[in-house]
Amino acid sequence: MKKIPNTFGIDVTAARFLEYGSEDELRELIAAGQVVAPWLHIGGGSNLLFIKDYEGTVLHSRIGGLEVTSEDEEHVSVRVGAGVVWDDFVAYCVERHWYGAENLSLIPGEVGASAVQNIGAYGVEVKDLITSVETINMAREKRIYGVDECGYSYRKSLFKQPEMKTVFVTYVNFCLGKREHYTLDYGTIRQELEKYPVLNLEILRRVIIDIRQSKLPDPKVLGNAGSFFMNPIVPRRQFESLQREYPDMPHYDVDAGRVKIPAAWMIDRCGWKGKALGPAAVHGRQALVLVNSGGATGADIVALSDAVRASVREKFGIDIHPEVCLIK
Repeated sequence: MKKIPNTFGIDVTAARFLEYGSEDELRELIAAGQVVAPWLHIGGGSNLLFIKDYEGTVLHSRIGGLEVTSEDEEHVSVRVGAGVVWDDFVAYCVERHWYGAENLSLIPGEVGASAVQNIGAYGVEVKDLITSVETINMAREKRIYGVDECGYSYRKSLFKQPEMKTVFVTYVNFCLGKREHYTLDYGTIRQELEKYPVLNLEILRRVIIDIRQSKLPDPKVLGNAGSFFMNPIVPRRQFESLQREYPDMPHYDVDAGRVKIPAAWMIDRCGWKGKALGPAAVHGRQALVLVNSGGATGADIVALSDAVRASVREKFGIDIHPEVCLIK
């Protein structure tokens, strides 16, 4: 039995834990029958909540490397190993003045998981940068999925579907811009930028990191998985009805018929910020984050999640759903 790395700091083990550093090593593990069902492929364990010990095989990619595959005056295309730490990749892009990934600074996890989860923050989603995703399946076959085949939407992708558990991401291909371009109209980015005399990629990355660190606890200090809940998207008519009762309700227009409402605002309005149920708590600075205050089990976190969801449902008539994957 081996402990499973996870940013919640939950003490869980796997019956079998396998790592591989190349596509050929993954094929060899499969051919040798070492990938015993059930199996689960993880990145850095940053978006997972284990309810109990895992009785099957946990796989982890250590495929590294970053290769420029094409480049012109406008864009650069790069192929990145699934095991590369996501924020290391963002830092690499910023150092080379490649635009697009900077708003995703400091998101925990690895490159392969970013493509599975469709990570996003401050007005940017990774699907906006991905051109294709390379995979190996349990039949040891390689397939490359173009971005249009990946089924991307808010925190969703084809790779999260149950039938895709036999498919493992090995490389992700990205396209970054080489001309100056920023996404600034989200959260407090513009307000924070006023502290600096100039705007460039390095400054914007620093601002994004400062904002995240001011709101989100360090998992090494306080176990968490970042944002626990997704922001709900509701019909505009429902939002307008709520807005009459709560005129200060923040929102973001998705399209003509739908509106996204920050889950953190609703959780805060329900009085949960800083509150605890046993060793599980809602973080005192960011209501979207559930934390392990010390010794919490996965069941403790789920109990808190269920209580928070019930409060939001009762007060606003909206069901908020976990962004974190529950592994039962």
